[in-house]
Amino acid sequence: MAQATSPPETRPEDEAQAPRYSSDAAGLGKARAGVFAAPALLLIAVFLVFPALWVLYLGLTNYRLTGTAAAEPQFVGLDNLLDAVSNPTFWSSTWLTVQFVLGSAIIGQVGLGFAIAWLLRDRRGPIKRVVEGLVILAWILPSAIVSFLWVALLDRDGGTLNALLGLPGFAWLLDHPMLSIIVFNTWRGTAFSMMLYGAALGNVPPSHLESARLAGASGWQQLRDVVFPHIRGHILTNLLLISLWTFNDFSPFLLTAGGPDGKSEVLAVHVYKVALQSGELGYGAAVSTIILLINLVVAVFYLRLLRSKK
Repeated sequence: MAQATSPPETRPEDEAQAPRYSSDAAGLGKARAGVFAAPALLLIAVFLVFPALWVLYLGLTNYRLTGTAAAEPQFVGLDNLLDAVSNPTFWSSTWLTVQFVLGSAIIGQVGLGFAIAWLLRDRRGPIKRVVEGLVILAWILPSAIVSFLWVALLDRDGGTLNALLGLPGFAWLLDHPMLSIIVFNTWRGTAFSMMLYGAALGNVPPSHLESARLAGASGWQQLRDVVFPHIRGHILTNLLLISLWTFNDFSPFLLTAGGPDGKSEVLAVHVYKVALQSGELGYGAAVSTIILLINLVVAVFYLRLLRSKK
């Protein structure tokens, strides 16, 4: 009968010569990992952290582009914030921004993006590629070019839309400025939602939809009981990103410049006007701080929804 052999004993000198593996997955160790991450952290500090801190500081001063306050700014504390919340123009811009986000981001981009992704989910061939290409083309074109095209489309005298509808002389940008920028931004930003939902719908098990059909579920019931629970995380993530992007979007300025009479002056345009056109950098920085706080509140709200159980 063969005798069981015991494993060889490990000598201290062998342990000293054995390679030491780092606890991280890449095997770099904290020091070398920090070296690799340092350039990215430096860029974040220079282009994100420092500007944010600088804006917070400017919001506490009376800094201006010209005059004595430009050479010798004085600390005014929370005066700029108090002036902002007591300014009717600020609240008007805030309400217009809420309309812009609801109409363009939540109803427009999210709704239209899901509708296109749902209609194209089972399609193959050139029709799907053409539709997706046109939607993505609107997203990747530069804002200046897109704005020029939309101004030509909505022009009062020689606009393409008036020619198609037989409405010569109808001023869309003057009579319906908010509707114009909502439709413009919906058309421009739908591609992101379409691509995200297209990928999400591909993960919904076809057997679940087939079972719902066999059980007599209508199209809406299939969406409510099968599709939406599967892509809930994608929906909330898309809502968060699209809402924040739209809330801070400056492109409406290229279309209407905030007019007429401030009827399309969303918060991003309002900050530009008071900070750069009027030269009140301190006040503009204070309004930017309020916008930052609103963004944080919206982000925390969405993240709590995302982490909460169904």
